[in-house]
Order: sequence, then structure tokens, then C-alpha cells
Amino acid sequence: MNLGRFGFGTAPLGILPDLVDAPAAQRCLERAGELGIRYFDTAPFYGAGLAEERLGAFLAGSGRTPRPVLSTKVGRSVAGGTTVFDFGRDAVRRQLEESLRRLRTDRIDIVYLHDPDDHWAAAIDEAWPVLAELRASGAVGAVGAGMNQTAMLHRFVRETDMDVILLANRYTLLQQYEADELFTACAERGVAVVLGAVLNGGILATGAVPGASYEYRPAPPDVLARVARIEDVGRRHGVPLIAAALQFAAAHPAAASVLIGAKSAAEIEHNLAAAAHPIPAAFWAELRDEDLVGADRPLPAA
Repeated sequence: MNLGRFGFGTAPLGILPDLVDAPAAQRCLERAGELGIRYFDTAPFYGAGLAEERLGAFLAGSGRTPRPVLSTKVGRSVAGGTTVFDFGRDAVRRQLEESLRRLRTDRIDIVYLHDPDDHWAAAIDEAWPVLAELRASGAVGAVGAGMNQTAMLHRFVRETDMDVILLANRYTLLQQYEADELFTACAERGVAVVLGAVLNGGILATGAVPGASYEYRPAPPDVLARVARIEDVGRRHGVPLIAAALQFAAAHPAAASVLIGAKSAAEIEHNLAAAAHPIPAAFWAELRDEDLVGADRPLPAA
């Protein structure tokens, strides 16, 4: 899958409508395209379809050739301000039809089952056959699942012929080992891996500041302390925390792409600059000496 080292995650453009108006969202998407992003991920859950609508408006007006790679999700949505999980056959087909309309396209390149954590039976018995049928007919491209856990993704990889997974929060500078068995299974079965939420919900961008968010909750003291130690090493070597976090995740050989979110043109510029920031080998060596990066973890080239 030629997704590019970094892709764009549109969640902030849907779930932060009070902070990101439509013109700002369009400028953000346009700037991402100008800077070389060619993979855009979205979902009906992000702002009850708002992220998809904004991405669709960008695609309709960009005229980019070739068209960027698009992924969206099924199974999780919003109705009346309430999260709804529905992995039934009819629901999956209906959600995809609605996504196609919002995205203003006739084909989606990747479709993920969205967080089926508590819905294994429906996801595997009803939703998965629909995705497999749509893939076989050519109506969609690749199919897979996106989750914040490794165990069920590992089961999907073993029991289906998925093409790709989207793993969020589980391979990061703070979570270095949990995904190893999953990555091995993906390599054995030829399943691509997209990494999301590699900043662990914000703390690997903001640093160990009061109120820092870790996996969508206030960071506990041990996480704050670990992040502060990484920041100290970074200051000694001139390495921003976000640069280390993005490049660490992207360095894993399993990663086909790493999703970066942004809510403004300036923020995507900042994040992509961090992704390209030079990091000396001495920085990683000190992190290893301080037991902040495992000795066997893949690292970016200096």
C-alpha cells in the first residue's frame, strides 16, 4: 500500500467544530495536500459526518491527480448526540452509502470496522462478510479494522483475510511493546499496518504540562514523569518531543503510514516539520541509556 510515510487524520476537523470552522478546515486540508500528504483518513463518527463532509468538499475542489487515498469506517456513528454501534449487514451498507455521498466520490480505497471492541460477533458474522463482498466486487479497495487494542485486531488478522489494520495508541514512544505479536502476525499474513494516535492523545505533543491528556484522560503521575524525562533528554539534544514521537512510530518496519491530525494549516505545517526534524543518534542513545527506549526498538536513521 503506497500511503506515504505520514497520512492525515481528519478527526479534529469533525469533533472540534466550535474551534475549526469550514474555511479553516479547507485551508488545513489544502495545506496538507500541498505538503505531500496523499492519504486521508476519516469516519462517520467524527462530528456525526462533518469530517467526511469537509473532506469531500476539499476533494471536490482540489482537482488533485491522482486522487488521494481515502479511508473511512463503519460500525460506529453518532445519532442525536449519542454514540451508536451497529455492525449489522444493512447498517454497514447504509453507512457506506452515506459516506460516499458525504465524500462526493464513488469509491473508497480503505474501509475499516470502527472500534468493534464489544461487538465481535456482529463484526465478524455480519459486517466482515459485507466488506469482503464489497472488496470482491471492486466497490471498495482494501478492508480492515481500526481499534485501540491489539488482542482483537490480532484475532481479526488470524481469522480473516483483512488487508490492513489501523492501530491507535498502542505503538508509541510511551507504548513500545504491546503490539509486537500483532505486528509479527501482520507480517506473516501480508497485512499492512497504519498507526494512529501516536501522540497518545496529546501528551507527546504538549509535553508534561498540567492537565496533559493521555489516551483521552488526564495523564497519571507516572506518565507525566516519564514524559518529563524524555523532554529533558530532548532539550539536551535540541529535539522537540513531538519530533521524537512521530519519527519513533514511523521507524517501525511494520508501519505503512502514520496518521497525523491537525486543526489548522499552521498545525499541519508544524507537525510535518517535526516529522522531518533532524534527530542525532546521540539522542536515541541517551534514551536507551535512561531506559526510556527499549534496546531492541527500531529507530529512525540519524
